[in-house]
Amino acid sequence: MNGRRFLLVTAHDHRTRRKVNVHFIADALKASGDVAMFSAGFSLMSRIRGRDPRLCQGLVANTVVRHDGVDCFLWQTAVHPGSLRSPVLRGLMDVWFRRYQAAAPAALTDMAERADTIIVESGVGVLFVETLRRANPKARLVYLVSDDLATIAIDPFVIGELERVAPLFDYAVLPSPLLARSMPAGMPRSVFVPHGLDLDPDAVVGPNPYEGGIDAVSVGSMLFDTNFFRLASEVAPEVTFHVIGAGVARPPRIDRVRWYPEMRYADTLAYIRHARFGIAPYARANAPYYLADTSMKLMQFGCFGLPAVCPDFVVGRHAGSRFGYTPGDAASIGAAIRAALGAGPIPPPPVLSWREVADRILDPDSFSDTALPSAEGDAPRRRPEPA
Repeated sequence: MNGRRFLLVTAHDHRTRRKVNVHFIADALKASGDVAMFSAGFSLMSRIRGRDPRLCQGLVANTVVRHDGVDCFLWQTAVHPGSLRSPVLRGLMDVWFRRYQAAAPAALTDMAERADTIIVESGVGVLFVETLRRANPKARLVYLVSDDLATIAIDPFVIGELERVAPLFDYAVLPSPLLARSMPAGMPRSVFVPHGLDLDPDAVVGPNPYEGGIDAVSVGSMLFDTNFFRLASEVAPEVTFHVIGAGVARPPRIDRVRWYPEMRYADTLAYIRHARFGIAPYARANAPYYLADTSMKLMQFGCFGLPAVCPDFVVGRHAGSRFGYTPGDAASIGAAIRAALGAGPIPPPPVLSWREVADRILDPDSFSDTALPSAEGDAPRRRPEPA
């Protein structure tokens, strides 16, 4: 397999400190060939909104930059379309999206022409599927589903584009079987490949950062519920809560809650390893229905044998290692914390490495655990040529 060329089209950039699944997949693919990453959906509007993880890192845009073995291209425009769901503005938004779609830089076509496998992550990359297929009709085109588009408030134009261009893909890769319901009818087929982890729970991750006592840790900002810590501090006065990278501009002062800025992934591991339990304080609003299968922070806690406290809607199949509470309910939060403390270390569940994930993405038919039931049988449908 060495010597292959891969292109990932996404709204992430390989150079950012905050890492998600596409970063780890890109790193795993380097063992099999050359990797390029095209990052879209970035403009001066991103700076105004201030929530984009590609901000404030001095990333060079609109030119190919080699970073840690990956060729990165961050496409920055003056503006880029967002999501305005007003019916009055629907026609205007459609025009804006089409113009952005048509303005894709030559770098995208160049990268696509050189690739033999193109992986498009769910999101803004869907806009360029037709361009990619036209640039390289022979490449394997894979839809990497990080999210159901309908759950992440993406504009209806992008959802409509996915329905239109779905037949151009070879297959979709789902990190949760529950996501099968979100695939458009034209998608040739879908396979199941869960997220991976490259963690050795026995490796040295650094000294204990805590001062003693009972310490719990939360890492990350996704759907972050600050109110959890107000209530948890009241019902569990024996616990010190350590909150890393919550994305809260002005953290409130709460007894025994310590706030830390976003830090490198490797630096968070000591906080996880030496905690008594982990916390995934997800807010219920806008929480995806498949989160129990895709939460990487909960996977990290499990890998280190750490019991986790989380909302009841993300316990999923993990009762006994995850202890659920009702958001906003102090009594249930206290009960979940006591249950986690009483559980002690838990047996780490089996988890794929990111290299094993990449192998399954590239050749799903070689692994029996990738199969998903299909209402239309297992025979792949013929892929039409791009218009």
